[in-house]
Amino acid sequence: MRVLVTGAAGYVGYAVGRRLVAAGHEVDGLVRRDAEVPDGVRPVHGDLLDPGGLPEGPYDGVCHLAALTRVRESFDVPLRYFTTNVQGTVNLLETVDTARVVFGSTAAVYGTPERQPIPESETPAPTGPYGASKLAAEHAVRFHARTGAIGAVVLRTFNVAGSVDGRADPDETRLIPKALAVAAGHAPRLEINGDGRAVREYLHVDDLAAAYVRALEAVRPGEERVYNVGTGTGAAVHEVVAMTRKVTGRPVPTLRRPPAPEAPVLVGDARAIVDGLGWRPERSALPDIIADAWNALIRPDG
Repeated sequence: MRVLVTGAAGYVGYAVGRRLVAAGHEVDGLVRRDAEVPDGVRPVHGDLLDPGGLPEGPYDGVCHLAALTRVRESFDVPLRYFTTNVQGTVNLLETVDTARVVFGSTAAVYGTPERQPIPESETPAPTGPYGASKLAAEHAVRFHARTGAIGAVVLRTFNVAGSVDGRADPDETRLIPKALAVAAGHAPRLEINGDGRAVREYLHVDDLAAAYVRALEAVRPGEERVYNVGTGTGAAVHEVVAMTRKVTGRPVPTLRRPPAPEAPVLVGDARAIVDGLGWRPERSALPDIIADAWNALIRPDG
């Protein structure tokens, strides 16, 4: 297939493009400026907020990953998040000629439900602008699919980590990159809210990329599917810190802050994607995720 990957130079988009090339697809990577993309991906320049500059295709499929993704930042600039994540998605759907769309969404659409692990049937209730903007974009994709114009798969992910091709996750607002930055001596300590018992699940970025390939190859025009992508198991913050110390062999000093109003557990039920697409995580054991991320951070040219 000929596939367009938006956000192809980003942390997840790069991994998806790499997997698509390995699967034998012809891949164009949409980037806003000159940037590193995987071998075999052809960079094309464009901006989702400028429909006139987007490549029209035709494409057999699109993996849509370009978005703003920082939860806390979204509270400061909510309109920017809705403009980028919602209007950018609408522009893509209106402009690019394609038969299939795999849309990168987030578990933030669920909010903080009591039922754990969270199934796809859980009623979305986002608690912030980021999750709300991604849910609105989901609606645009899914209603467009109901017209028969495209087939669509929405992939909801929790916490993505790890590395491919020695590329470290650049977002140190996330727990594992923050902990590794402390281990590497780039930061003096890791600040933790409360007692460190909040449980979250973690998925290797390469496992997520493999899910995109399976979703793209499986969906047909007129279909709409929604899948959680994850392991179904979680780790507490203090367990992540302890594993970081073990894997790196370095100290990770911590500083406790007052407890924050956050869900004690957020873990996804990923049985549907296993049954529907035959996808399974292969690299998402916590020690492997941390080791890959650490090796990327300390590589000589990193």
